[in-house]
Parts: sequence; structure tokens; C-alpha cells
Amino acid sequence: MNNLIVRTITGALFVAAVVCSFLNAAAMLLLFAIVTGLSIWEYTGLVNEQENVNTNRFISTVAGVYFFFAVAGFCSELTPTAVFIPYLITVIYLIIAELFAKNPQPVDTWAYTMLSQMWIALPLSTINILAFPAANGEPAFSCVLPLCVFVFLWLNDAGAYCCGSLLGKHKLFPRISPKKSWEGSIGGAVLVFIAAALIGYLLGNYEQTKNILTIPQWMGMGLVVVVFGTFGDLVESLFKRTLGIKDSGNILPGHGGMLDRFDSTLMAFPAVVIYLYTLSLL
Repeated sequence: MNNLIVRTITGALFVAAVVCSFLNAAAMLLLFAIVTGLSIWEYTGLVNEQENVNTNRFISTVAGVYFFFAVAGFCSELTPTAVFIPYLITVIYLIIAELFAKNPQPVDTWAYTMLSQMWIALPLSTINILAFPAANGEPAFSCVLPLCVFVFLWLNDAGAYCCGSLLGKHKLFPRISPKKSWEGSIGGAVLVFIAAALIGYLLGNYEQTKNILTIPQWMGMGLVVVVFGTFGDLVESLFKRTLGIKDSGNILPGHGGMLDRFDSTLMAFPAVVIYLYTLSLL
């Protein structure tokens, strides 16, 4: 019971922090830059416990946070493309540094180091693409798309948990996540479809949000979030199983670590960006 209370309080504070951050561009950038940094720091700490792996935690974390801000600056047209040069220099340094580290397995360190950027920094930075869509050729901050991705993820988790607990019999991916079921996944998807249609209907009645997406497009976006949010969860589960750990950390009481909390977003946000670009909506 105590754990449930702690988990509920932490979850409520987490949702409030995310929702409130999208009320202001600077707050959103600050929050998710912190999320990026803490996630990479957590990740590098876990992989450095593996034999012959010695990623540079500090430089990897700084590089990831810098990349997040660089993408934000580029998407909002506040900075030129040259803003990515320092990041590229850092990546080159992290690769060349292994020539002098005398590590018996440098390829392992290279792989884990680059994964911190590809799996965490890059996906989280795509939030900026949704937050600064080009309206009439001029980028302007908008909370609608990124916040709706989070809403869909939360509803999918809630629906999957409820339906899975009550009806779950057929395992979705027993090798990696034995608790997930097809019934739970379908239940989560149905809840997201309903929410997506409702959001499309409500936003369509407001002049400032017209023509963002049609109701079918909102529902398509919901499907993308459900599918790739689930993949994100499974990928993180595979990561933890590979390292032999239960939680990625304990920074969030009752919820584990940063990767445990943001695992779904690491696949959902890039997938939504691809979806919207495919429809020429970004």
C-alpha cells in the first residue's frame, strides 16, 4: 500500500511537471534538457559497470544536452546549422580518445558511448521538432503535438494496465516482458483512439488550432504512439535484461529511473516526427 501511494504521488507530480512545462518554451527546454542529461548519466553509469566498458560519463552527458539545445535552436531558427559543429567535434573526440585509453575492448566502449547519443539524446531532441512547427514558414512554439504524444502514452499505459490485469491471457512478448499481453495492448490502443478522435474534434473547433491534423490523422498519430511507445518499452526491457537489472535507477520513487519513465518516448517521438513528415504536416 505504501509503495502504491508513493508511486501515485510521484506519477502525479511527474504529469504535472510535464504538462506545466509545455506552457512556456523556456520551461519545456529546461525540463527536457535536464531529462536528457539525467537519462544519459544514468545510462552511462549502468553500462560502465560492465566488464571492459569505460564510457566518458561527463562528456557523453554534456554532448547529449548540448545536442538537445542545438536542435531546439535550429528548429526555432535562433541558430544556424553551424551550431552542430561543436557536437560533431565532441563525437570525433569520443571515438579518437579510445586510441589512447588502452581499453582491452575499445569497440564495446565505442558502441555504448554512441548508443547514449543514438538511443537517448537524438530521440529526446525530436521533441523540439514537434514543439516548433513551421506555421506559414515561421517557426512558433506550440505545445499541442508534443503534449498530445505524452497524453497518448499515458492513456496507452493506463488502458494496457487495466485491460491486461482484467483480461490478459495471451503474452505479447514473453521473452522480454512477460507481463505484457495482447489484450492489454489492444485495450490501451482503443483508449488512445477514442482520445485522439476527441482531441481532433475539439481542436477542430478552435480557429488557432484548425488544420493541425484531421480526426483520421490524429487517430493515425495515436496508432503510431501506441505501436512505437510499446516498442520503446520493450527495447528498454531488453536493455535491462541484458545488464541483469530490474530498474534503471531510483531517482523517481516508485517508478525507478529516468529510462524507466521515458523509455516509451525514446521510440514514440521519432516515430511521430516521421509520421507527420510523411503526411507533409511538419
